[in-house]
Amino acid sequence: MNTWPMGNAPIGVYSPGVAARCPGWSTFQQVSTSADSPALITDRDGLVALVDEMADEEFYAVDTEFHTERTYWPQLALIQFGWAGKVALVDPLAVDPEPLSRLFAGPGTAVAHAASQDLDILHTACGVAPASVFDTQIAAGFVGMSTPSLARLVDQVLGITLAKTDQLSDWLHRPIPPAQLTYAAGDVVHLLALRSALVAQLEERGRLAWAIEECTQALSVRRVDVLPEQAWWRVGDMRKLSGRSRAVAQEVAAWRERRAAEVDRPRRSVLSDLAIITISQRSPRNRVELEKLRGVDTRHLSKGGADEILEAVQRGQALPAGDLRLPPDSGDARASQAAVAVCAGLVRQISDELDFDQALLATRADITQVVLGEPSRLDQGWRGTIAGDPIRRLLNGEAAAAFESDGRLVLEERSHTPIGSAPGS
Repeated sequence: MNTWPMGNAPIGVYSPGVAARCPGWSTFQQVSTSADSPALITDRDGLVALVDEMADEEFYAVDTEFHTERTYWPQLALIQFGWAGKVALVDPLAVDPEPLSRLFAGPGTAVAHAASQDLDILHTACGVAPASVFDTQIAAGFVGMSTPSLARLVDQVLGITLAKTDQLSDWLHRPIPPAQLTYAAGDVVHLLALRSALVAQLEERGRLAWAIEECTQALSVRRVDVLPEQAWWRVGDMRKLSGRSRAVAQEVAAWRERRAAEVDRPRRSVLSDLAIITISQRSPRNRVELEKLRGVDTRHLSKGGADEILEAVQRGQALPAGDLRLPPDSGDARASQAAVAVCAGLVRQISDELDFDQALLATRADITQVVLGEPSRLDQGWRGTIAGDPIRRLLNGEAAAAFESDGRLVLEERSHTPIGSAPGS
């Protein structure tokens, strides 16, 4: 089996003893014979053997390389694994990664960094994403680090400096240069050791259960595919639109979303945001009027594009009021800004005292929802315990906010004795 030890041996060492036990590994394609350049798994037999090897691991590291700039759907270019002192790289352009679904659905926990996009892409490629994940970036937030990069986290926790070369490489190019393979392997080599170190710190602070709960919750809020009729919410300057122009924007943006997905091209290459805004404001009636609008490129109008855009304009003009999908209300306009400000100050104080990442604890939107009495992430779990409960005591009038001499904001039992009226009242 081609393995890459995570200890002192050089990455890229070939292990014939394991290969003899797993015949499928003999089909690996050795990209380079140099000792520091890993090999790729490029066929199904090798991939099945990898899954067999990792199936019983309690923890395994995983990472991906992908591109999003040239297509609508992310292009998966490489999958990296680390386990039991070994590393393997899978080329999804050469072999269908579907056999990995057995590993992902198994009992092992995947260790990853900033895993959200990786999980979405793996789910698309394999039909299933890892059922259990330990995200080192999330865990770092519970020990006072604010969404650190993998390189920064490895440096601060393990004292190891990762190479920063090849970050902007074209991972879809084949063959992948040996230096890129080594770089890719480095993204998983230290993840299991990083997890162990973070777990030790979390246990020392009594926060391991919080971190695990947050990682589990992150799995449940995976990316949701954009509904075409809601795509106009993401168009720049869309809040400048009003009246019927919003309905036109909804239909034109929905057309762009569907066309981009169909031809697998970036939205902007199908129709620019500026074009959607100007089309929505002017509602062109024919191709001549359409071509004159700012932001409209004649390339957008080829292959029936012009007729389809004009049809979308007509649908928008005729759209019943009840079919217009408006962006959700953020709540800011309805919430007491004084209450939000005081509660935000309390959250900041709690975060500082716990040496905690404030953004991980509660966002302004979370606080606004509590002020309005709406469902919020602060309703339950670790957030409810350390932030939601004190905020509600303050909002319910059970406690009062005060400042200590050093400027700290604290909650105290409320006396219910007014100090006096506001000046001028």
